[in-house]
Amino acid sequence: MNKVVLITGASSGFGKAAAHRLLDTGQWTVYAGARRVEKMDDLAARGARTLRIDVTRDEDLQSAAAAITEAEGRIDALLANAGYGSYGMIEAVPMEEIRYQYEVNVFGVARSIKAVLPQMRRQGSGRIVITQSLLSNISTLGLGWYASTKHALRGMSTALRQEVRHLGIDVVSIEPGGVDTDFGEVAFGKLNSVSHPEDYRRLADDFHAYMVDVYRKSPGPDGTAAAMVEALTARKPKLVYRTTMDAKFMPLVASRVPDFAYDRIVLAEIRKAGKKAAAS
Repeated sequence: MNKVVLITGASSGFGKAAAHRLLDTGQWTVYAGARRVEKMDDLAARGARTLRIDVTRDEDLQSAAAAITEAEGRIDALLANAGYGSYGMIEAVPMEEIRYQYEVNVFGVARSIKAVLPQMRRQGSGRIVITQSLLSNISTLGLGWYASTKHALRGMSTALRQEVRHLGIDVVSIEPGGVDTDFGEVAFGKLNSVSHPEDYRRLADDFHAYMVDVYRKSPGPDGTAAAMVEALTARKPKLVYRTTMDAKFMPLVASRVPDFAYDRIVLAEIRKAGKKAAAS
């Protein structure tokens, strides 16, 4: 009998790639959720059940969990993957953007977890895999609000892991660093729309140049999607999967140097990227 998984944020990036990989196994019934159902036609063509899910709406997640339970009798796994990024200096990012990031990245994961946990508790098993980030562990200028949502997810995931272990439910965190997906395009679009005061203008331009360079050098989503599938399918998964080189070494560096030194390193790298972009 196939296992049953609900994937949020399945219309692109990690979610879509992981869904395809699970379908490849022939051992999973995949429920793929996203706001843009038409973006999941390729998954539907392969047998995935596509659902219109906006993770900012309680009713969407509750209805999805109820429909899956009625059709399948169980929910074996959740890949809580839907995410949203909006870059910019702390003072300059509009409050509505800050709130929306929290609605998607934090409260959207909370809604997803609350929707599936009652059924997982009833069946005495389950696995919850949460897409976090390198930025669950560190932060830099320009990424403060986005990083704060990922810090919140890390705290939530750690607590949840401890709370449900005795119920036969695993909680696994996925922490990618820079990855070349559609996510970056959205985040850059938001950064370019932010009206930064003159005091931040040069820093914002240098940050933009730095992030362009990061994404230019970044791998695609396949490695992270493969880690997600391992997290969902392994008999004994790791607690945390750090899926890119920067996700593996940057938190280590940050933990080994004083805070003032970390700040200097970050500022130096961002200014260097700005100078390089200006000279080209």
